[in-house]
Amino acid sequence: MFKQYLLVTKPGIIFGNLVSVIGGFFLASKGSLDLPLFLATSLGVSLVIASGCAINNVIDRDIDCLMERTRNRVLVQGLISPAVTLLYATGLGLAGLVLLYLGANPLAALLALLGFVVYVGLYSLWLKRTSVYGTLVGSLSGAAPPVIGYCAVTGRFDAAAGMLLLIFSLWQMPHSYAIAIFRFKDYQRAAIPVLPVKHGIHAAKHHILRYTLAFALATLMLTLGGYAGYRYGIVAAIVGAIWVAMALGGFRTRDDSVWAKQLFIFSILAITTLSVMMSIDFATPDPAQFLTLLD
Repeated sequence: MFKQYLLVTKPGIIFGNLVSVIGGFFLASKGSLDLPLFLATSLGVSLVIASGCAINNVIDRDIDCLMERTRNRVLVQGLISPAVTLLYATGLGLAGLVLLYLGANPLAALLALLGFVVYVGLYSLWLKRTSVYGTLVGSLSGAAPPVIGYCAVTGRFDAAAGMLLLIFSLWQMPHSYAIAIFRFKDYQRAAIPVLPVKHGIHAAKHHILRYTLAFALATLMLTLGGYAGYRYGIVAAIVGAIWVAMALGGFRTRDDSVWAKQLFIFSILAITTLSVMMSIDFATPDPAQFLTLLD
């Protein structure tokens, strides 16, 4: 029974987001570790994400049964009732928000709440099934965890927090489109209007290329703004160049599914690498340096 309650929260997604929370947290803390704050932030964000994922499972149970990768989920199999799942998710979400509010700061709790509302309200309940822009709106919730980690330390939303929001939002787009390409039949069967299904895989490849280019440039902003060091900048440049090259390879591939799966796998490696690098190669920002770059 415990396993079922764990699976309904999508632990893989929680773990992946936790890596980005850690990246934002240590970017802000610059090498120092406030253990109680770190634990409160990590656990609080994890609980809110778990809540959102559980509610998403309730909302999507009618289409999950149509998709190969989701047809064995807990609610599809009837192992937990929707009512019990909603009650469970509500408890998780409230616990997470309270923990962030008391253990971190009100801003961290507010950002977590906003991310939850975007994911559950705007994305899951509305745009996922009705608009090709659902992925774009959903990317904002996916970018919230590192921003929460950062703001839990600083207590303010500054330029670096904005950069993190931009970087992780841009990352979500080619990552999500890649999934939609190699799971094309699943999305088509469930009538989910993702870009590859709605406008074709070729159009999606052009969008993937644009987003990977924008992502590659955005990742460098942390170094150019003086928030991350040059080792991070070098790694970010290499990671960005590889991802752009892989995106270009999509126009030459003979197997879209294989190419998209490789792009997806690299996207996870890329964001994990950057999260680690921003955790260990931080810098003290020099406002004059950043203003000079803007001139």
